Amino acid sequence: MGIIYYKPVTAGRRFASVSDFSEITKTKPEKSLLEPKKKTGGRNTEGKITAEHIGGGSRRHYRIIDFKRKKDNIPAKVAGIEYDPNRSARIALLHYADGEKRYILAPDNLRVGQTLMSGEKVEPEAGNCMPLKNIPLGLEIHNIEMRVGQGGQLVRSAGGTAKLMAKEGNYAHIVLPSGEVRKVFYGCRATIGKIGNAEHINIRLGKAGRKRWKGRRPHVRGVAQNPVAHPLGGGEGRSGGGRHPCSRTGLLAKGGKTRKKKSLSNKFIIRRRRIGARGNL
Repeated sequence: MGIIYYKPVTAGRRFASVSDFSEITKTKPEKSLLEPKKKTGGRNTEGKITAEHIGGGSRRHYRIIDFKRKKDNIPAKVAGIEYDPNRSARIALLHYADGEKRYILAPDNLRVGQTLMSGEKVEPEAGNCMPLKNIPLGLEIHNIEMRVGQGGQLVRSAGGTAKLMAKEGNYAHIVLPSGEVRKVFYGCRATIGKIGNAEHINIRLGKAGRKRWKGRRPHVRGVAQNPVAHPLGGGEGRSGGGRHPCSRTGLLAKGGKTRKKKSLSNKFIIRRRRIGARGNL
């Protein structure tokens, strides 16, 4: 796993870099685990734009990922590591002993032919899934559930890892990649190990066209728009907007607190994340 840097033969190639895809062992996806992915263009059912700068992009199918890992005590062999256009992490195709096939997020250093399992009494090895109450303290984990049986929702992007720090009562204390320390019910499941493709964060697109291929349309500054289109718009000549930076809907953009003070999940946060810095695990 590494990054290929192009020679500057053209302006678009000068600053571009791509993954070398050295860990990919299977190029064609499993047809039974594909779903069509419909594009919205950032519009809701009424045709109104609710998410800006979305449109175009290459066609792609959605890969059905098994975030729940509920197939307990049945060994599964890793049949291949694949590229997923819908996420930054790689995915692994598992062939279970009973003949079923499923995709999972590929942990770091996962190898083809390796055997994985999920359940309460499995070995705490990379790629295995088990409840937090059975995971030894200090291990790196990912794909963490927030409610029992709901499926993993935390730490799912490339290079992501959390650490199980303590267990108190019916809850486990987990340090998330942002530095936030959160309590999660000890019956929730998590997968052992760190997610692969950690070099994804260092890839540079190099030109605007690659952003368009991903479905991202040109971004226009709020202060350059009309007052009817953005809270920062309008004014005679150049202006700073006249207020704190915010989104088109008025949400503060630079460090402003948007979390509700009376949110029910506040009681599960032991230490809040540090704004502008990644947490040190």
